[in-house]
Amino acid sequence: QVQLVESGGGSVQTGGSLRLSCATSGYSYRSYCMGWFRQAPGKEREGVAHIDSDGKESYADSVKGRFTISKDNAKNTLYLQMNSLKPEDTAMYYCAAGNWYVCRVAVQDLSDRYLEVWGQGTLVTVSS
Repeated sequence: QVQLVESGGGSVQTGGSLRLSCATSGYSYRSYCMGWFRQAPGKEREGVAHIDSDGKESYADSVKGRFTISKDNAKNTLYLQMNSLKPEDTAMYYCAAGNWYVCRVAVQDLSDRYLEVWGQGTLVTVSS
């Protein structure tokens, strides 16, 4: 059974940093498109960043230069390093996986319905 388990969320002040982790199990995630999505209260879920099997990254314009997606194949873990956090980054953050070709679409143009497996989410709150 495929599982994605996020951790690392929390509360920080504006300008702070957090690193989210997504532990994967049950499949060879290395051949998949892996990504982070977020959903703020009252808003639709949106793509934040994704990374393909070759390590190519894609970021939403709103997080470019502040967030970095990475993965550790030895640990089967996906990360999202978030720096210079802003109140508008407050949201539930989800780790997700999809077929490799999903990463052909820029993450901010990617509908979440193309991601097949989802974690339970981890909450990030940024206060001003």
